[in-house]
Formats: sequence, structure tokens, C-alpha cells
Amino acid sequence: MYKELIHTPEGVRDIYGTEYSEKLAICDRIRNTIYLNGYEAIQTPTFEYFDVFSKEIGTIQSRDLYKFFDRTGDTLVLRPDFTPGVARCVAKYFDNADKPVKLTYSGNVFVNNSAYQGKLKETTQIGVELMNDLSVEADAEVINLAIESLKSTGLSDFQVAVGHMEYFKGLCAAAGITEEDELKLREYISGKNNVPALELLDSLNCDDKTKELLIQAGDSIGDISVIENLKSKVTNERALNALERLIKIHEIIKLMGNEKYVSFDLGLLSKYNYYTGAIFKAYTFGVGDAVIKGGRYDKLVSSFGSPKPATGFVILIDDLLMALRRQDIKVKVKDKPIVLEYTADDYEDKLMFAARLRHSGKSVSLIPKN
Repeated sequence: MYKELIHTPEGVRDIYGTEYSEKLAICDRIRNTIYLNGYEAIQTPTFEYFDVFSKEIGTIQSRDLYKFFDRTGDTLVLRPDFTPGVARCVAKYFDNADKPVKLTYSGNVFVNNSAYQGKLKETTQIGVELMNDLSVEADAEVINLAIESLKSTGLSDFQVAVGHMEYFKGLCAAAGITEEDELKLREYISGKNNVPALELLDSLNCDDKTKELLIQAGDSIGDISVIENLKSKVTNERALNALERLIKIHEIIKLMGNEKYVSFDLGLLSKYNYYTGAIFKAYTFGVGDAVIKGGRYDKLVSSFGSPKPATGFVILIDDLLMALRRQDIKVKVKDKPIVLEYTADDYEDKLMFAARLRHSGKSVSLIPKN
């Protein structure tokens, strides 16, 4: 029985020693970078009502939620994602805000997903949400802050891919593609599956020009010249506005000196209707998925009765730490405690000495000799 109890359930693990010290150090660096950019910390509950993460609001499917009941019979869930909870808070406490609301959070999220082998079900996230600001400057700010956050950890070899949901949505709307077919097409194009995407567009009798632009979206990857070259080919107003906004984002990030970390990918699409504008992901060596995910989601806060535009990102701390280890990037952690051994005869002297060391900022562990 005791041997069974000392093991953790599948998908969760203990973290201790040097590994945990490195995790704390990385989180401190990132939080300090975010703090220096004017974001205030917020804490939301570990569990919320199920409807906060419903299909229409959240990014996690219902079957992947940890669900349970309270004593009154209401369905509760462990948070799989911070953003809907923060949006709920903003709708409640900042409903009458007349200026941008800048918030940051950190903590653990829980996803009951067994489809990904080796993926943890409890992971740590740090993120920011910039709400009540529709400007392109806000889009550029969060992308630049994502870059600065990664740089603060010692990471230097990474790339932030930026796309725009309105480019794809504008082309689909012009072609009269229904939402159901748009979701299918979005999945094909984001997965670089051009054959089924073409078959779907052919079945919808989509005109050749729009068909070409939609298929090319999955291959429109590169520096800002990719976006600039597309402007002459696009006539749809929504799609053209998306391209113009990406160009402006690039100009602002260039002012901050971080343009070398940014590339563009118009095939970067989410399968959820969560995102509404600029969308981005940060990739680096050593992990198979993005270490940062973010973008604009202007309809989310309105789900809680307070219409407000919003953008933000989340840093997947556990994946980031894996990347740092695999790239052999050393993380400076706090010194281990100084060990002072005492006997019955010198206990008082050692106690006073330990107090002086601690007063000077040293960590001291006072233990009996032998």
C-alpha cells in the first residue's frame, strides 16, 4: 500500500532540487520582464464554473476538462487555461474602464488529455492579457513582450511566427464559404494539407483567384516581404486590412530592435474561433511545439457581458525549461544553503553567527553535528 501511495498519478510529477530551483529562477526573470512593461498581477481561482470554459468560450474540448460537482450540484472544472478566467474578472471588476487594462498571471493549468504521449496533465503557465485596447500598437506590444520574455531566460535562438485570422476569414467570406466549411478548410491549410483543401474548394465552386490565395496562405511564410508582395494580389478589404496591420506590427517591432526574431505565416490558423486578429507562436530548438502562444481575441470578454477588445499570450514554462536544458543554456539559481553544524557547547555561538549571515542575505541551515 505504501509503495502505491508514494507514486503520482499518470500525467503529473514531483519537481524538486536543482530542477525546481531553475524553474523558480526562470519564472522570476519572466515575471520581472513583464512587470517592467507595466502589467499588474492577478490571481484567478484554480477551479471555476464549467460554463467559463464552454465550447463557445474556451480553447479546450469538454472531454479534456477535469470536471467535478460542488455540494449544490453545480459543475466545476479545474482551469485548463487562464485567459477565460481573466476575461471574466475584467468583465466583473473593470467593466467601466476607460483605459487599457494590463494584467499578468502565473500558475498551473490542468488538461485531462491522454492523446499526447508524454505530455503532462498539470503544467505551469505565465501570461499577459492586454484588454480594452483595439490598437495595432497593442498587438505589437504583446509580441515584443513575448520576445523580451524569452530573451530574459537566456534564450537567443528562437523565432516568433505571426499570422492574422482576418486574412483567411476575409477571403472565405468573399467566397461565400460557410462557417462549417471554413473550419474544415482552416484545419487543412494550417496542417499544410493542400490536396484535401483544393478538393474542398473545388466542391464549393470557389473562384480561381480566391482559391489560389487561400491555398497560398499555407505557403506564405517568410520575412515581411512575403506580406508586402501579397498586397498587390489581394482586393478583398478584410484580407487587405489584415496585411496592412501585419506590416504596421513589423514596423513597431523594428523600432524595438527585435525584428530579427519575427517571421510571418498566413497559414498560422487556430481551429477555434477564439482568435479574431493577429495570432502568433514562438518556436525554438529542443521541443516539438510552440513555447509561446498568443493573439487577439476581441469577442471573449463580451461572452461575460462586457464587450472589450483584447490580446495576449501564454508562456508554456515546462516546455521552455526543456528547450533551455536541451540547448545547454545554464540557468543561474540561488546559492545552496551554508551548512552550520553545532554541538551543545557551541550552539549559542553558532546561532548568533547564523543570524548575522542571514541578515547579510545568506541562506543558512543550522543542524546538529552527527
